[in-house]
Amino acid sequence: MATIKERNGSYQITVSCGYDIQGKHLRETITFTPEPGLTPKKREKAVEDFARKFEEDVKNGIALDGRKITLKVFADRWLSEYAVQKLAPKTLEDYTNELNKRILPALGHMRLAELRPAVLNGFFVGMTKDGARRDGKPGGYSRATIKKTQDVLSSVLRTATEWETIEKNPMDKVRTVGERAADKLEFFTPEQAAAFLDYIERPYTVKTRGHSRTDDTGIEYAVGDYERTKEVPEQLRVLFNLAIYAGLRKGELLALEWSDVDFENDTVTVSKAVSVVAGKQITKEPKTSRRTVPIPHFLTQRIKALRRERLKYRLMLGDYWQGGEWLFIQENGRQMGYSTPYSAFQDAITRYNADKPAAQQLPAIPFHGLRHTSATLLIAGKQDVRTVSSRLGHAQASTTMNIYAHALSETDRKASNALENMLAAKAR
Repeated sequence: MATIKERNGSYQITVSCGYDIQGKHLRETITFTPEPGLTPKKREKAVEDFARKFEEDVKNGIALDGRKITLKVFADRWLSEYAVQKLAPKTLEDYTNELNKRILPALGHMRLAELRPAVLNGFFVGMTKDGARRDGKPGGYSRATIKKTQDVLSSVLRTATEWETIEKNPMDKVRTVGERAADKLEFFTPEQAAAFLDYIERPYTVKTRGHSRTDDTGIEYAVGDYERTKEVPEQLRVLFNLAIYAGLRKGELLALEWSDVDFENDTVTVSKAVSVVAGKQITKEPKTSRRTVPIPHFLTQRIKALRRERLKYRLMLGDYWQGGEWLFIQENGRQMGYSTPYSAFQDAITRYNADKPAAQQLPAIPFHGLRHTSATLLIAGKQDVRTVSSRLGHAQASTTMNIYAHALSETDRKASNALENMLAAKAR
């Protein structure tokens, strides 16, 4: 029979396994902590049930390491023996950061067997509360962040079940509590998108205040106020148009090469994506988003014209050219930097808003907001979810429905109103 000893709210359970050939008494010991909030009677029953199951497993030779090993110890083993071999470099970096920043500080000390659904659900609920954020900002984490944390922990514990360290993945019974991811989506309305695309086609004026300069002989002289007329570079115009019309992610746009454009059939093929790993920009195949996306004919023609100009530019640079076949480049031909699309996009919005009243200004959405704009415009245009999902490169249509529930709901409301008006007209 197992012996049970209480220690500061936890219980040490010991099972005798007989004696070895030297006469040494063999024992298996484990510590069990019941779920908080149980009545004394239910607490006692939980301990007895656990002790009974542990004794049965010991006698049957299937006592699992999960009753001894902590999440921190197992996570370290998971990273070195599983994640390094199975995950892409960027995914590995993200998962490691997620473990070290949010999961292990809160749960790393607990044994795997103690990570029951109620405990984990409490952890995720806590992430929604004010004061949970490590950056000190008010409010809790968004659902998108909580979902990411949930996915990482589920992956670790799923491997624990595959290695027979625990019997079941407790994450299978956890339901994330948090705000809808769609509530925080940032995107342009149709009117704003049209205004932005029109604005980037027009020249703009840059005013420079008077300042001093030094000539080649070292003599300083004064320069008065002056203005210069500039234009958004054509490659950035094409980039912004592709982001809206094709709904591509930033990494997918930066990875495009001329061979990915079908000039006859007006399509672009997403065959790779750019990401930043340990400060280094890398290009690799996407995991689930390889797809061919139709684009407007006028955009194909602009890309073709951009390629003609690029050939001239490459010849002009000569030995200074260090690039390949990328659509979007730095001045020496190398692939455009990962932060450039965001910076150029924000600069354009700032210039647009400079002389506008607040009611007419564009919202300072992130660059990824152009992808959201593409999706919401398609949904507003009554495109079916599967078509939108395919263009965006989502693995499942349910992903699209979850992210853009707000747009689908608005479309559904318009359909309901249209039906009401139609039937009302028939009744008159």
